[in-house]
Amino acid sequence: MLLFDQRTGPDLGAHSPVYPHSDVPRWYADAKIGVFIHWGVYSVPAWGTPREPGQHTPIEREFINHPYAEWYANTVRIPGSPTRDFHERTYGVGTSYEDLADRWTADRFDPDAWMSLFAACGARYVVPTAKHHDGFCLWDSATTPFTAARRGPRRDLLADLSGAARRHGLRLGLYYSGALDWHVGGFPPIRSLTDLFELRRNDREFADFTHDQLTELVDRFRPDYLWNDIDWPDSGKGRGDKDLAALFARYLDQVPDGLVNDRWGVPYFGVPTREYVSERRTTDRVWEACRGLGQSFGHNTAEDDRHLITGSDLIHLLVDTVAKNGNLLINVGPRADGSLPGNQVARLRSLGDWLTVNSPAIHGSRPWRRHTEPAGHPVRYTTREGTLYVTDLDPARGALVPSADVAALAAGRTACWLAPGGPRPAKPEPDGTVPVPEELRGTGAAVLAVEGAAA
Repeated sequence: MLLFDQRTGPDLGAHSPVYPHSDVPRWYADAKIGVFIHWGVYSVPAWGTPREPGQHTPIEREFINHPYAEWYANTVRIPGSPTRDFHERTYGVGTSYEDLADRWTADRFDPDAWMSLFAACGARYVVPTAKHHDGFCLWDSATTPFTAARRGPRRDLLADLSGAARRHGLRLGLYYSGALDWHVGGFPPIRSLTDLFELRRNDREFADFTHDQLTELVDRFRPDYLWNDIDWPDSGKGRGDKDLAALFARYLDQVPDGLVNDRWGVPYFGVPTREYVSERRTTDRVWEACRGLGQSFGHNTAEDDRHLITGSDLIHLLVDTVAKNGNLLINVGPRADGSLPGNQVARLRSLGDWLTVNSPAIHGSRPWRRHTEPAGHPVRYTTREGTLYVTDLDPARGALVPSADVAALAAGRTACWLAPGGPRPAKPEPDGTVPVPEELRGTGAAVLAVEGAAA
């Protein structure tokens, strides 16, 4: 597992800058759910190499057979890769990745419909990609003509997205690729994790370029969350006015309750991120799990339902993450025309339907003394305003078997099941088991609320 919060270099010794201090803001700790949006030129081919269930890919071939469609610009340059084969069959040998920018129409893009859906599915913040590793900017940048305002859609997509997010009450985060920009890089394709951190520019000119782009984003959009990826140019980690410490200070001055993630390659960050993996247990620090609904972040037409997380598993992922003091940043990958794939929308709606009933166990909650029980007890715990929420991840069994300390806490207190139309009283059997109401046994998870038992 690649842990970005453990990558902090280079060591500048006495010349190390002083980074501003900022706690994780309350809005983020309460939010619990965000929607990631990977949408770009890579959405035109919309292709990556999916991994079949149980399939093992040798480490030396992971980048040749990359499942991430948003990595298309890199994978297409690797001789013998399935992506190059797809590209040449589909577009011809003479068509470059950057030629595809002019095929991106976004003619069905409805930002308000997107944000309405995301809010309805329980999201409290949204993080669109402002610039991915291909260097294509979704806003009208003065730093490069390689933008959505001047190519392809010929509109400032980020202005549309940010405006819609605010209108629908969602906090705005912005994804930015700090150290990788293949449009101005000039390096051979990345083939390994070593290449990931070596085949990139660290010169002063590029550091100033990234500084200017991120400054544009901060000044124009005032994002609540800066979500950087794959480090920052080393030449931009000093004490200068255009270095990262100064940029952070400027950002937090403009957005006092703003947040940054951990992928900057410096000894300061607001929230650690985990990609397609989870923490093993509850952490003291709020963290974030991020993943796609499928194996890719960008839309991948080579995927089908077998490659996507099920609705129930998505609910379980959210509950498990929140019980461990985390937020879930779940990704959608729109099509190039701006429509959202139906199988992704269906997953989001199933999550939203579950949260319509069970939001109190999630939004604004905090972890309990432990997040779960030993193997064989599929429950997760959260607390909120003095109430202990016991979430049964397998309600089809028909009964919840509380541990001894939970049963003792619940004794003499009001306990009820969260259910459509209002709570249902919980009535323990003589042996201590708590029957799950019939109407909840077919749901992804059932939540028992025990008032005054959050000690």
